[in-house]
Amino acid sequence: MATGTKRPAPEDVENGNSMQALVQTKKAAVGKDAVIPTNKTMPTDYSFIEATPADSLKIVSFNVNSLPAACKKGFKEYVAAEDADIVCVQETKINQPMAFLLSKKTYPHAYWHCSKTKKGYAGTAVFSKVKPLKTTYGLGDMDTEGRMITLEFASFFLVACYVPNAGDKLVRLDRRMQWDTRMAAYMAELEQSKPVVYTGDLNVAHHPVDLARPESNKRSAGFTIEERNAFTALLKGSESGLPRVDVFRALNPDARAAGYTYFGYRANCRANRIGWRLDYFVVSQPLMSRVRDIFVRNQCYGASDHVPLVLLLKKDEPDANGAVAASPEAKEVELSVKFEKKSDVAESKD
Repeated sequence: MATGTKRPAPEDVENGNSMQALVQTKKAAVGKDAVIPTNKTMPTDYSFIEATPADSLKIVSFNVNSLPAACKKGFKEYVAAEDADIVCVQETKINQPMAFLLSKKTYPHAYWHCSKTKKGYAGTAVFSKVKPLKTTYGLGDMDTEGRMITLEFASFFLVACYVPNAGDKLVRLDRRMQWDTRMAAYMAELEQSKPVVYTGDLNVAHHPVDLARPESNKRSAGFTIEERNAFTALLKGSESGLPRVDVFRALNPDARAAGYTYFGYRANCRANRIGWRLDYFVVSQPLMSRVRDIFVRNQCYGASDHVPLVLLLKKDEPDANGAVAASPEAKEVELSVKFEKKSDVAESKD
């Protein structure tokens, strides 16, 4: 949500009108002509980041375009300021986990998936305050480049992914199509037991509104009709009959530049606002009732050629009698925080 805008009033949430109210609020704040920053270095003041609501789980997705390089440009300062419950990182470009990257007291659960076939390439990582029930790496035999980590929590799966690019002159388009097919089948399999949050650099601009220059990019990687149709099919749940939701677009139907998450280093793209929306949160439709908000951290450019994307997901769920009790995710975060406070004196910082 843009700085200075307000979330729906509590009475709207209680009356079940939160989603409609949120869409209307964000339409006013994040219109198609919204002005976005053009800074090329990370902020030094993060006071624009609001505290996470007590009933929400905050999940961040951030393509860092080389984690070692991003750390020199403000990545760790941003993570500290955002204070998310879960941070999903793509394109780490490392060959082994980075020791002491983030404090284990803050993020006791860290998961790394590095490329096995090419050094300093691709790679993903997830840092969490919440302990998952299970963690799975990759997408079968298709992922030898460290592109995917799946974390199972009590009420949903989190699939953190760096989708393969179709490449210059679309040399990897066939492989990309195979990946998309496998991914849709994988999500359908997970959804047989619980809903899915699918996030990361998905390397597709779904509609012309999702990039600055659609007419000249019709056969560019990320905007081919093949990739766009595959993403449409994934959202429709064509393989399972269970639809999914592109959360940002659902809540920001008119946003254009305000939705861009990638600005290439060439041609002064950032200053000229020549961007693409390549980073997403896609959720199984039943999870939309728990979505509190989503926003692009447009101000946070400079550690990478991407900016972070943030999702707020409601922790609490009503039971059959209408009472609201903390979900397992909420309880785990609370326990983690209590443990941190007790450990502050006994343990030194990483």
